[in-house]
Amino acid sequence: MRKYILRRLIISIFTIWLIATVSFFLVHALPGNPIAINSGKILSQDTLERLTVYYGLDKPLWEQYLTYMNNLLHGNFGYSYKYPGQSVNGIIAGTFPVSAQLGLQAYMISIPLGFLFGIIAARKRGKAVDYVLVGFSAIGVSVPVFIVAAILQMVFAVKLKWFPVSLWKSFAHTILPTITLALGSIAGRTRGMRTLMLEIVNEDYIKTAKAKGLSTVRIVWSHQIRNAMIPMIPMMGLELVGMLMGSFVVEQIFAIPGIGSYFVTSIQSLDYTMVLGLTVFFGIFVVAANFIVDLIYGLADPRIRVTK
Repeated sequence: MRKYILRRLIISIFTIWLIATVSFFLVHALPGNPIAINSGKILSQDTLERLTVYYGLDKPLWEQYLTYMNNLLHGNFGYSYKYPGQSVNGIIAGTFPVSAQLGLQAYMISIPLGFLFGIIAARKRGKAVDYVLVGFSAIGVSVPVFIVAAILQMVFAVKLKWFPVSLWKSFAHTILPTITLALGSIAGRTRGMRTLMLEIVNEDYIKTAKAKGLSTVRIVWSHQIRNAMIPMIPMMGLELVGMLMGSFVVEQIFAIPGIGSYFVTSIQSLDYTMVLGLTVFFGIFVVAANFIVDLIYGLADPRIRVTK
């Protein structure tokens, strides 16, 4: 197990370095002058040169890369071009908690409901409740998130006036965006769990358990559900990361002051430091989640561990 953990750790560190390196050169390959674009006004040649020197953009690209990697090792993402005086670290610290709250609420809803609906659909195969849940999962996966958000806003905010239409001021403001973000995950997990449960029914160990006289409840909980959940562990980790980062679309629709809006505007304005900082920040989260999921997966199913 130690070799397995060490191997995964080395791969994770290399992946983060690769993300940072590729992102750096791709961003600097984009056409346009980030200083001129983010100034908001026409600058004189002298002012433009001073700002270029101030931000270190006058140096060779390899030297900029080394400076960037050195700052990155110290946890410093630099200062934004678009928001003068604001560090990327400060913007992340101020906006990420909002996106994280939204993501965690959606995740805590989607996990139990998705597994529950999938188990019910598999156990009630061919019955009315199965058709309802299968239909729900198909619609939930197919309908774009902005359509779901618009429907929820129209019905529950405009017509019924149960919840606020947008903004992020109280718990009531979080309900509609949380449901919007969770529905797709619930639908996908329902379909996946149902499929895996039905595949496991015909496995030899299920037939053996029945031959031994085990009760239906024990077979379902100890064998079917447990083994059906193992292949879904990697998906759960990536979903958590995606939800913690928040959905850019959901944040835009509900006017949520999360990290997503900064990522979109930074790309449009060629804010190099912001784009790189958020990309590496997201990358670290994804890699860390994969590392943890790999460890959990190795504990849940020893067959996937790296062995001789």
